[in-house]
Amino acid sequence: METAIKNRYDFIYLFDVQDGNPNGDPDAGNLPRVDPETGEGLVSDVCLKRKVRNFVQIVKDGERPYDIFIKEKAVLNNLITEAHKQEGVKDIKEKGDKTEAARQWMCRNFYDIRTFGAVLSTGENAGQVRGPIQFTFARSISPIVTAEHSITRMAVATEDEAKKQSGDNRTMGRKFTVPYGLYKANGFISAHLAAQTGFNEEDLNLFWDSLKNMFDHDHSAARGMMNARKLIVFKHSTALGNASAHSLFGLVKVQLKDDQRPPRSFDDYIVTIDKDKLPEGVEVLDMI
Repeated sequence: METAIKNRYDFIYLFDVQDGNPNGDPDAGNLPRVDPETGEGLVSDVCLKRKVRNFVQIVKDGERPYDIFIKEKAVLNNLITEAHKQEGVKDIKEKGDKTEAARQWMCRNFYDIRTFGAVLSTGENAGQVRGPIQFTFARSISPIVTAEHSITRMAVATEDEAKKQSGDNRTMGRKFTVPYGLYKANGFISAHLAAQTGFNEEDLNLFWDSLKNMFDHDHSAARGMMNARKLIVFKHSTALGNASAHSLFGLVKVQLKDDQRPPRSFDDYIVTIDKDKLPEGVEVLDMI
């Protein structure tokens, strides 16, 4: 495989939802996640990583070295055991060396492990991996409103339900949507951690492609219309970086054009980057 990336990156990712639920909260009846004090909508980092994993699985068809560790119906300990059965791992006697060899095999073969990291000590020990890419929760630029809709189904699940309704056979349900929300997530890519997992330039390009295209392969009746809107990447000239992430993020402003009316599309916002204040050794890439 290629050598690991040599540069640090920080990025801002903007995406929106229209008439959908971007990330329901299972502890709140699947209501869209919201900050109770500000009314701003939230989308978890776990949700975003799931969509990246799903996109990579579609594009690479689960072939190694782009297999996905955390995927539907996976039995994780079985995959860790597979690592311990490999040539170059199984015959190692020293416990620490064997754990490290198994960890390296998992990193080489599973894209999401070398990208996001994983806990590999739940069965046979393959250690723990800190991933070079991390997200914050995405937060909506403006407060959101949750709309609740009653829906009906012209069928029932069982004969008993049909008898109770005398053949009317209707089922009531609820659906929650956000009329419109523009969300911003911050992200960080560590060249230091990439060297430990083997995360390389090809992996990085696949990650950017995921952020650009993952919503087009994630349509659902629950999610309405979701789109990637902006991907602003700050590339440092060094592995350790040339400026703090928060100072770079502060160069990007997302503002409503008219704050007297509720936003209903991306066109209601303006996004600006103050490139004149860009620190030396940092390049800004407007990728969407």
